[in-house]
Amino acid sequence: MKKVTGIGGIFFKCADVQVTKDWYEKNLGIEGDQYGHTFWQRDAENPEQKTSQQWSPFPKDTDYFQPSDQEFMINYRVENLDQLLVELQSNGVTLVGEPQDFDYGKFAWALDVDGRKIELWEPKNEHLFEK
Repeated sequence: MKKVTGIGGIFFKCADVQVTKDWYEKNLGIEGDQYGHTFWQRDAENPEQKTSQQWSPFPKDTDYFQPSDQEFMINYRVENLDQLLVELQSNGVTLVGEPQDFDYGKFAWALDVDGRKIELWEPKNEHLFEK
C-alpha cells in the first residue's frame, strides 16, 4: 500500500501572524491569504493534475497543534487514509481526535514518536480549490 505521497503543508506558530505574513511577502514574495499561502505544482505522476502545498503561520497560542507542544506541524498527503489509520492503530500509534471529511479531502491526526502532532490528508477535488 502506498502511504505518504508528499507534503501537504507546513504549519508553524509565530508571535504575530500578520507581521509574519507581511515579512514573508516583502522579503520572499510569498503572498498570503487568511490561511497563509497555497503553492500549486503539477503532479509528477499525472502532469495534467495540479497538487498543492499549504504554508500557514498560526498564532503562538493556537490549540490546533495540541496535545503536542511543538512549534510546528507537518501535513502529509496520503493515499487511502482509512486503511492507513487501521495500520497506525495496529502499530500502537496514538491517534488524535476523530477523522474529518471536507469537500477538499479527508483529514486525521496522530502523534509521532517524539509526541509531535502530524496531520494526514487524503486530497479529493483538490483542483476545484485552485485560485
